[in-house]
Amino acid sequence: MLVRCLLVVALAPAAGRLALAEENNGGRARWQVYSPAPAPKKHPCLENPPNMTENTGGEAGEVVHDYGGLECYVTGPRRSGGRAVILVSDYYGFRAPKLRKIADKVAYQLGCYVVVPDLLFGDPYTDDPARPFEEWIKTHSPVEAAENTKPLIAALKKDGTSTVGVGGYCWGGKVAVELSKTEETIARSYVPLKSLGVHHLVKIFPDAPHGFACRYNATDPFAVKTAEEARADMVKWFDKYLKIMKR
Repeated sequence: MLVRCLLVVALAPAAGRLALAEENNGGRARWQVYSPAPAPKKHPCLENPPNMTENTGGEAGEVVHDYGGLECYVTGPRRSGGRAVILVSDYYGFRAPKLRKIADKVAYQLGCYVVVPDLLFGDPYTDDPARPFEEWIKTHSPVEAAENTKPLIAALKKDGTSTVGVGGYCWGGKVAVELSKTEETIARSYVPLKSLGVHHLVKIFPDAPHGFACRYNATDPFAVKTAEEARADMVKWFDKYLKIMKR
């Protein structure tokens, strides 16, 4: 009677499995490589998702439920010399604790009003397998979000703001770009805009992961350093161009 045995050795998930098949046919053995089906590629913008329950030490601002038709996190002095900054979230929405902490710091450092609108209308991306990103993004157009931001800008102007800056992270950066094409009173976005012929700043942070500026690991010194550097650059850029636009 022929006796067959199969020994499976796990090597590394990315390298597949190695299997040693040995038959009692004279002691000969052969190795066979079994390659697993490739894992579906994750959208790079979804890497390093934010910790939505993270304790960042409290919030200096508050949530208002209707500002220009949007729910918003607002922080900083309402009457701030006519300057305001809108920060647009990434796919994970305006409730992200680190994003609100960044808004608090920008408001403090610039001495101006900062608004983080909910342009996802209570429907941020949540990594739900039942709703793949490819389906979710179909109903969250940055072009439509830019249009939805215009009433907020109008509300800020009505409240005495003369100069509005718009910055965004990932998806929010696309929203800011769309706004920069149409809003002449906006101090242009903190994103590469050379092709649009507007003020821009491009800076590369080697070895920083996607989302490093607003989804950084607070226990990683390198991550904290690069995030703080990015925020400092943004504050300096807005401070310069909000003043120029006000003239």
